[in-house]
Amino acid sequence: MEAKLLELDRLLNDPEVQMDPHRVWSLLHEISGASKAAPRAA
Repeated sequence: MEAKLLELDRLLNDPEVQMDPHRVWSLLHEISGASKAAPRAA
């Protein structure tokens, strides 16, 4: 999960990385599904 967040951050914020909208949405979908599957402890 952490690796996906780092990749997403790099895609959105690193000016040297070409934007890939499909990959951004794919990562967001995976992250949102992962957070529902494994809720964090309070």
